[in-house]
Amino acid sequence: KAALNQATRTMAHELKRQSIWCIALHPGTTDTDLSKPFQKNVAEGRLFPVEFTVESLLKVINAMDDENSGGLYDWAGKAIPF
Repeated sequence: KAALNQATRTMAHELKRQSIWCIALHPGTTDTDLSKPFQKNVAEGRLFPVEFTVESLLKVINAMDDENSGGLYDWAGKAIPF
């Protein structure tokens, strides 16, 4: 995870010259085959259907601006410090 976070920051810095943003997104726990082994540990109301996750991440992306480039954001658009 640390390498991904640093790569996001580095790419954001390098791509800024071309007016390209780079952000990392945390979708939350989404109801997919990949998350099946972990779903029993997910709190009530925190296992998201795929459609909800996709819609949420698209809203986050559409709300981004220059100053968000290089950051990590959750499915609700909240910045996650790293």
